[in-house]
Amino acid sequence: MTMKEKIEKIRKSLEEDIKSVTSSRECQELKVKYFGKKGLITELTSNMKELSIEEKKEVGRISNEIKNEVTTKINQLEESLKEKELNEKLESERIDISLPSKKLKRGSRHPFQRIIEDVEDFFVSMGYDVVDGPELETDENCFQRLNVPLGHPARDAQDTFYIDPEFLLRTQTSSVQARAMQENEEKTPIRMICPGKVYRRDDDATHSHQFGQVEGLVIDKDVSLADLKGTLELFAKKMLGENTKVRFRPSFFPFTEPSVEVDVTCFKCGGKGCPLCKQTGWIEVLGAGMVHPNVLEMGGYDPKVWTGFAFGTGLDRFAMFRYEIPDIRYLYTNDIRFLEQFDRKDEENEIK
Repeated sequence: MTMKEKIEKIRKSLEEDIKSVTSSRECQELKVKYFGKKGLITELTSNMKELSIEEKKEVGRISNEIKNEVTTKINQLEESLKEKELNEKLESERIDISLPSKKLKRGSRHPFQRIIEDVEDFFVSMGYDVVDGPELETDENCFQRLNVPLGHPARDAQDTFYIDPEFLLRTQTSSVQARAMQENEEKTPIRMICPGKVYRRDDDATHSHQFGQVEGLVIDKDVSLADLKGTLELFAKKMLGENTKVRFRPSFFPFTEPSVEVDVTCFKCGGKGCPLCKQTGWIEVLGAGMVHPNVLEMGGYDPKVWTGFAFGTGLDRFAMFRYEIPDIRYLYTNDIRFLEQFDRKDEENEIK
């Protein structure tokens, strides 16, 4: 077949192909058919090395002419198809601006974050520092410096996640208190809180393997249990309402002596008795006590000169009490249906 016959064959093939192409995707396939490695245009020059110099010039000229011709026609076809597809898309996706808009669902600030902010605001207003610490902690800071030596039975109650014999995921933010006492080289008074995440082997409706906790520590001269009680009464009223009352019950914690469990009047029944408080009128919310002399001494403070108190509570529990959340696991689902209600609940609490 001569070069002229090949050219005519390509022109006729192109005319037929153009009639059948209906989309820009098919147009791309058409380009491959003519300009790909085994395309019809490419094959025109496949045997150039076998031709003489004069024949190469002629074949080159003719192949360039048909190449430009085919390129122009395919490009024109592609532009028209793209314009047609764009118009069809605009027509199908046309927006009627007279229709009412769709309301976008949104959540609100997480109840856990609301509680943290309220706790921090309250204690900062009383002159406390907000201190942070690592969640991956040493056994020494989490236990030993808090009067819980190796082999102490209190370790069994913690259900600890150990990384290795030395490191663990902290079971309480009290470890930050141990760090704060060590880092205070001048041994000046301390007034601090540490809100943060802690980890224990729990997982049910009222316990989670990860939960929020806030620890408070005050060290100064002549600090008494009365100072602790006054502080916690103000704290409870701030978090659960002005009518909240506080009572102390004797307890035991290795790092405080004396130690107390702290109850507040049931926020739901006001202390009258209901299923939530098991008809007692009281709900346990935190543990507290005077800092144990051993803890002071290990922190570099002379227990004959310095005294102090410490307290700790679960932030998740306060969130559950304030917002009447029945299952602690709801706090970690990030379900927008759960989260969107808390602006309204805070407004209701303010009205009360």
